[in-house]
Amino acid sequence: MNDNLDAARLTDRVAGLVEAAIKAGADDADAVAVRGRSTGVSVRLGKVESTESSEGDDVSLRVFVGGRVASVSANAGSDPRTLAERAVAMAKVSPEDPYQGLADPDMLASTVRGLDLYDSTVVTADELRESALAAEEAALAVPGVKNSSGAGASAGLAGLVLATSHGFVGHYTGSRFGRSASVIAGEGVAMERDYEYSSRLHFADLEAAEAIGRKAGERAVRRLNPRKARTGPVAVVFEPRVARGIAGHLASAINGAAVARKTSFLRDMMGKKVASAAVTVTDEPMRPRGQASRPFDGEGVAGEKLLMVEKGVLNQGRSPRAFMSPRFSARASTW
Repeated sequence: MNDNLDAARLTDRVAGLVEAAIKAGADDADAVAVRGRSTGVSVRLGKVESTESSEGDDVSLRVFVGGRVASVSANAGSDPRTLAERAVAMAKVSPEDPYQGLADPDMLASTVRGLDLYDSTVVTADELRESALAAEEAALAVPGVKNSSGAGASAGLAGLVLATSHGFVGHYTGSRFGRSASVIAGEGVAMERDYEYSSRLHFADLEAAEAIGRKAGERAVRRLNPRKARTGPVAVVFEPRVARGIAGHLASAINGAAVARKTSFLRDMMGKKVASAAVTVTDEPMRPRGQASRPFDGEGVAGEKLLMVEKGVLNQGRSPRAFMSPRFSARASTW
């Protein structure tokens, strides 16, 4: 996807799908193509357990017929006309959903901003193997570590192209590199397991394999000889790796689909306190080199800084319609 010819070809592909959908009877439509490739190596006790490589090239078409919607997915070589006709036929027999629809044209990104999401560094399978072995060796060298659950290293990239019947066409590419290690400390019934990992968009930003292994070993050893805490009210401090899960639960609760179906426990909490005043949660999709940054979402809407929770108050900084924003659409594309 870093190749301009590839981007142009996939752009023509998704634009053709949208055109075919309109000709087949859809009122509106959008289509997305996702291309990706990845390579990974896993080792255990100094030996390679697996070497994997994968490539994917898929498309998805969503059509709107009145208040009804349907989506179909296929590989990139599928016939556009057949795919469009199938999607429209499915939409016509689907139940009406007043909350479904394309983003308003004035919300669409007018330009696709570069966010430095792609690193062209090529990492060979041999280099991945050496990184995994180095991480495992460092972990096993930590006093108290008795066994290995394995270590791994990976590299890959993915690109996305989106076109809508409202006139939006955009694409971007991102890379991803990773290293990890997992080991066991202790013996018998007192064994404990823990892990460490590093995942970055740019290869140079990855934590050293030896540091990852050492941290995995130290974390496993710290788990040994646990003691039971006394019953009673206590202050709890969560370590950084727990933050992703907490933020994920919050994002799910304010997802537009969940709010519309009244299945979210936060559906009536806009502007109300949902956490301590010390808690502020910010969504910044336009941060350069951000782990989850993207120049536009799954419907072509440009990213913007959003205060999901400000000093404990659920406050997205927009009107209540923000709950229906494409930003929280269940269809928002990720890779």
